[in-house]
Amino acid sequence: MTQQNNSENFLQDIFKKYANKPLESLLTNAVIRKSIIKVADKRIHTSLLKDKKYPQQVQEDKYYMVRNLLLAAEKAFANAKNAPMVRKALINSLLKNNFLESRPQIEQFQKEFNQYPPVFLTIGPGKLCNLKCTGCYANSSSANSEKLSWPVLNRIVREKTELWGSYFTVITGGEPLLYKDQNKTIIDLAREHQDNYFLMYTNGTLIDKEMAKKLAEVGNITPAISVEGFENETDARRGKGVHKKILEAMENLRSVGVPFGISITATRNNADLVVSDEIIDFYFKQQGAVYGWIFQLMPIGRADCLDLMVSPEQRLKMFRQTQHLVKDNKIFIADFWNSGCVANGCISAGKSGGYLYIEWNGSVTPCVFNPYSPVNINNVYKSGGTLNDVLREPFFESIRQWQKDYALNKKPNEMGSWLTPCAIKDHYGMMKDLLIKHQPKPIDEAAQEALKDPEYQNGLEKYGKDVAEMIDPVWKKEYLKAKD
Repeated sequence: MTQQNNSENFLQDIFKKYANKPLESLLTNAVIRKSIIKVADKRIHTSLLKDKKYPQQVQEDKYYMVRNLLLAAEKAFANAKNAPMVRKALINSLLKNNFLESRPQIEQFQKEFNQYPPVFLTIGPGKLCNLKCTGCYANSSSANSEKLSWPVLNRIVREKTELWGSYFTVITGGEPLLYKDQNKTIIDLAREHQDNYFLMYTNGTLIDKEMAKKLAEVGNITPAISVEGFENETDARRGKGVHKKILEAMENLRSVGVPFGISITATRNNADLVVSDEIIDFYFKQQGAVYGWIFQLMPIGRADCLDLMVSPEQRLKMFRQTQHLVKDNKIFIADFWNSGCVANGCISAGKSGGYLYIEWNGSVTPCVFNPYSPVNINNVYKSGGTLNDVLREPFFESIRQWQKDYALNKKPNEMGSWLTPCAIKDHYGMMKDLLIKHQPKPIDEAAQEALKDPEYQNGLEKYGKDVAEMIDPVWKKEYLKAKD
């Protein structure tokens, strides 16, 4: 049984106690809401520690993150007391559909694939952006107008729901709020799929009062706003005056009760700052963010130099500080590399509980930082296929097999480190072999050049080895409990 299903079962048991009352009326009562969270907290902790499939410290890491997710959801619900559609979406789209309701699609998928389906998709519907940020993995700007057609975008969301029982969708870009096709926007997408809850990565500069009101009215979108630190750091990467617009966006969202979070790109220049108590206090306490995501810069896109990557020493320091923020400060903040234990390692390539990425031209890649595609969703649909056919691509199957061989199918004391989980950044030598074997298409010029650049390849392989040398002792001592 997966961790996701463990959490679902216990939440379902808890709410059975209150089966004679409407869920919305229960959660509207702050006392009952906090009581439910308290019970869920204890039961999930007990359940996780009973699971001996993975090291106990891995299970502890999961517990703290799930606990903080519950607290973040409670904060979002409390802040939305004057936003009925936001509360409705939190209850129905997020809580019920993702955790409480049975999903027959999952059972059917298991029979066909012998694994649980991906939990979500990340979709970049359009490349167009009003900013030009240093090191953008998407290489976006105002000059790029590529986009998915509305019928294809709409079908992708509908199909993942019908085939996978997936009610969570991540939207990225480009700048998603600039997407428009057949007079349809991201707001229309969320309105069309009220059963889904949408996490939208955005630079925040377009969230004026009118846009905030639209987000409150549709209810099922939470913006994750990109910051690089305080004003100086953010403006240095994103442009002068951007940070002030971000703070205005946050104020606009607070005023209408729309929950939002922050998205941080960590580089060698800001690695210590972005996980500091000062940054967290500023955005979570003063500005009202309810969650945070950390992306350590991957040198793809305009990041053609490895020097901007977080150093191995910085990565270890970030790991320790993130542990502190999650465990002690009870902040829901996840680093897509340092928080690998929470997700059972790499979540790319359509892994059970993981995801795939579909970008504006229809190319499907293992994740947003692995810019190589064996298939295009437009061609799949034209030939009568579905998202399930995409999952069968040998390139994706090979990555999923590596995930199993590396850790998922190993005994707890033999697992590869989930502190270095990334298939392309931490294990580039392995990924290079798969790229040579399967010949997926680079999605842009930068990805193409990376395949021809031995300095880049050798540098990324060395980075993975240096990180492992720095962090493997932590995995062995604290997770595997290996004796010196």
